[in-house]
Amino acid sequence: MNMAMVWMIIGMGVVTYIPRLLPLVMLQTENWPKWSKRMLSRVPYAVLGALIFPGIITVHENIWFGLLGGLLAIILSYIGLPLIVVVAGAIGSLAVLTYFF
Repeated sequence: MNMAMVWMIIGMGVVTYIPRLLPLVMLQTENWPKWSKRMLSRVPYAVLGALIFPGIITVHENIWFGLLGGLLAIILSYIGLPLIVVVAGAIGSLAVLTYFF
């Protein structure tokens, strides 16, 4: 590995670390209003949904295939099953559905 590659890796590490460190250093999160803390606590779920939903509707040529898998995953997670069971259950059910139909 040459030095240019090492400096590139160090530079990428610094560039990705800065956006994570700045809010921690610059903002005092203890003094935020309760409504903003409540709103920001829901952001990861909204982002996760925005990332997953396009994949659900484009996973198969038939849109109902992905929607059925997504619905089953929602049901399994609502029951309170662990994440690995939710993912395996959705994938397994769609595999069985594909095999028989």
